[in-house]
Amino acid sequence: MIRSMTGFASASGSLPPHAWDWELRAVNGKGLDLRLRLPDWIDGLEAGLRKLLSAEVKRGNLTLSLRLARDEQSGAMRVNEAQLASVLEAMAVIEGRADAAGVRLAPASAADIVTLRGVLEQAATEDDAGPLAAALMTEAEALLADFNEMRVGEGAALRKLLLAQLDEIAALTAEAARLADARGATLAETLKRNLAKVMENTDAADPDRVAQELALIAVKSDVTEEIDRLAAHVEAARDLIAEGGPVGRKLDFLMQEFNREANTLCAKAQNTELTRCGLALKTVIDQMREQVQNVE
Repeated sequence: MIRSMTGFASASGSLPPHAWDWELRAVNGKGLDLRLRLPDWIDGLEAGLRKLLSAEVKRGNLTLSLRLARDEQSGAMRVNEAQLASVLEAMAVIEGRADAAGVRLAPASAADIVTLRGVLEQAATEDDAGPLAAALMTEAEALLADFNEMRVGEGAALRKLLLAQLDEIAALTAEAARLADARGATLAETLKRNLAKVMENTDAADPDRVAQELALIAVKSDVTEEIDRLAAHVEAARDLIAEGGPVGRKLDFLMQEFNREANTLCAKAQNTELTRCGLALKTVIDQMREQVQNVE
């Protein structure tokens, strides 16, 4: 199966206290260009992702983005000893003055104290990047599978379109062969008339020279090789599509050969219908070449 170079996939996941969002997208490219936007503090993550992507994708400009966030509310709480000491000292001063003034205060509970600002605070935790990196790599594999599934789907549509265009090229090539055979009698008659005119205005023509010129004209107007090559290219393209895999570059090169033969056919046509057929071939070949640019 062939695959498209374009694709998109996204995913979200979490491993407390971290949560993340992935986004993987690709557009056409002559080679493989990986652009990774990742946090730089997770050791080994970029190297692992590059290895994973390059093993599955052979052509295209890929951009992989990872947005990572940490939930600061998910960590443990701890007592700020210095702040607690300050609060208790202040409470003792207040209670002493209240007693001296004859004011009776309600006793304070631990629940009352921990609600005071600064007494209870978020405990600082050290991030262990190992489990996080492992979780991210596992999810990246699933992300890549979704990405490839989309590329395979687009590749199936491309395959159908390319095979239809090859059928059209094959039909036009067969038509060109028929027209080339049909123009033979007309071309020979035209050549005879032109030769007669030349001979009438020449006193002493060299028979060998005339034979050479006739042979040269015949070669210049013969399109048999071009038609044979076009037919061979059609079969070669069908074989590549059936082979599947990253065959985009080979197909692109083959399209250049298709175009070269169609151009030569038009140049040698010397016939209105054959020229029209050659131009139709060029049109279909150009359309097919545009689609081939999407094949990995």
